[in-house]
Amino acid sequence: MTLYDELIERGLIAQVTNEDEIKTMINEGKATFYIGFDCTADSLTAGHFMALTLMKRLQMAGNKPIALIGGGTTMIGDPSGRTDMRKMLTKEDIDHNAECFKRQMERFIDFSEGKAQMINNADWLLKLNYVELLREVGACFSVNNMLRAKCYEQRMEKGLSFLEFNYMIMQSYDFYYLFKEYGCNMQFGGDDQWSNMLGGTELIRRKLGKDAHAMTITLLTDSQGKKMGKTAGNAVWLDAKKTSPYDFFQYWRNVADSDVLKCIRMLTFLPIEEINEMDKWEGAQLNKAKEILGYELTKMVHGEEEANKALEASRAVFANGGVSADMPTTELTTDNFVDGSILVSDLLVLGGLAPSKGEAKRLIQQGGILVNDEKVVQFNASVALDAFGDGLIVKKGKKVFHRFTVKN
Repeated sequence: MTLYDELIERGLIAQVTNEDEIKTMINEGKATFYIGFDCTADSLTAGHFMALTLMKRLQMAGNKPIALIGGGTTMIGDPSGRTDMRKMLTKEDIDHNAECFKRQMERFIDFSEGKAQMINNADWLLKLNYVELLREVGACFSVNNMLRAKCYEQRMEKGLSFLEFNYMIMQSYDFYYLFKEYGCNMQFGGDDQWSNMLGGTELIRRKLGKDAHAMTITLLTDSQGKKMGKTAGNAVWLDAKKTSPYDFFQYWRNVADSDVLKCIRMLTFLPIEEINEMDKWEGAQLNKAKEILGYELTKMVHGEEEANKALEASRAVFANGGVSADMPTTELTTDNFVDGSILVSDLLVLGGLAPSKGEAKRLIQQGGILVNDEKVVQFNASVALDAFGDGLIVKKGKKVFHRFTVKN
């Protein structure tokens, strides 16, 4: 099986241009390709996994990845899939986030000499002269075509700012610049980026001529990717300080039965033949598949030792009714208590079980929260300080356990 065939088999390809050329370049290890990462937070999320593992797969076959850090495009904000405008970040925030991204990407990609590059589009986008850009690039874009683009579709009713309208031009310019300066002949991205990416291909053709063969595009199918990275309103981060290795493992351990094999195909490096055998699994065997998924991805992000600890803790939690020395624990102080008690909704937020008090109250009202095996029925329920003892166990739903202790 060729690498391109394997990408198809794993369900990673959605749309392509110049497919024969793409196949040849990828299979022969001749592709220099880029994937862009806008720096909207100080950590990558589980939703970036598809891009990171794809880069690793292609690099292992001899292709050269360019991880494009969006220091420039983040200052505008991608409207794709958004119902409102993104929060405006300062340049200092963006630079900090970019540095965090770099450290995390190095766990997946070999950036040693000649193997891969990490480039920040702020290096050229922030230096552009607006009038010169309009003259050089503006004539290559049809406003009529831009307005029909899927990436703007959701925003037209609520309003699309002129700032965001420029995002397609910036992203297209990235591919044009990388092609000229770095020999980048391919770009990858989510299928919701199709219009933006076609813009880059067209810009290369218009500016450099129809014989500029390195204007090929292939896209990751992003339907599964959009389901990744968030749970109960919280992002699932790759930074252990934001999402613990145990919680990261549990996120993948708790994916739906219908999604587990899709995720194993797309995200792990297990042989296709082995995964195809899992297609026959059902019932309790799917729980084993979920453990495999959680273990493989946790090992990739946090290392084998943390993956082993997360696996053992997960098994101990379920075997012992939610009690395990290695289960995620939040240590409180007496400052967290008011008149000797603390609201359960505050516990949920402090422990990362809910992103806000509003969401915490919703979970309580839906009957999804247990404290020491007792269902919480009042949204304003509280727990007394002396009830914590050696630890208080909070259970969210059927599978999420969290321990709270109080510092002496």
